[in-house]
Amino acid sequence: MSIERMVPLMLEGIRDTLYMTTVSTLFAYLLGMPLAILLVLTSPKGLTPKPLVYRVMDALVNVFRSIPFLILMILVIPLTRLIAGKSYGSTATIVPLVIAAAPYVARMIESSLLEVDPGVIEAAQSMGASVPAIIFKVLIPEAKTSLIVGATISSGTILGYSAMSGAIGGGGLGQIAITYGYNRYQTDVLIITVVLLIVLMQIFQIVGMYISRKTDKRIRE
Repeated sequence: MSIERMVPLMLEGIRDTLYMTTVSTLFAYLLGMPLAILLVLTSPKGLTPKPLVYRVMDALVNVFRSIPFLILMILVIPLTRLIAGKSYGSTATIVPLVIAAAPYVARMIESSLLEVDPGVIEAAQSMGASVPAIIFKVLIPEAKTSLIVGATISSGTILGYSAMSGAIGGGGLGQIAITYGYNRYQTDVLIITVVLLIVLMQIFQIVGMYISRKTDKRIRE
């Protein structure tokens, strides 16, 4: 493929990939954050233990996390058409990306919140803090650095999912790699898309880890 055709194609692929990744990450966190908080609160050692609720939510999260992304994309095609009006393209791919990523994000957030020192929570309880106050003024602020690291890892995972979506018309660099690199045997296009995906992944990691270091109280101390 000539440079004149490749450059616009790759720029469009980068744009669509970043669009899918950032929007999907945002919505995955909008769904995953409350789910994670509920898991932490209703767990046997949580602030408001509800074993039955916890077991049901825990099972649902595990089930959705166990479904391979490509299979999930196919399973939710009717829902994707209902929400996005079509089952292909970068915007439509956001639907299965969010469904796949939200349980993963919930686990990442749950893990971060569970890392908070129980003594800090007990101190807040002894001062009469309500459950919402403990969540938003103790748990989340104390887990901030870990949450940022989790967000960095999650965005990288969603970037990988977006590339896989190209196998069934998801758009972005993944579709370019499949359409041109694999189906048309254009090895140069395939190599460039892989390199670009690696570069994007590294940028996400570098930015995320930089922000996490800036928010880590232990480093500042």
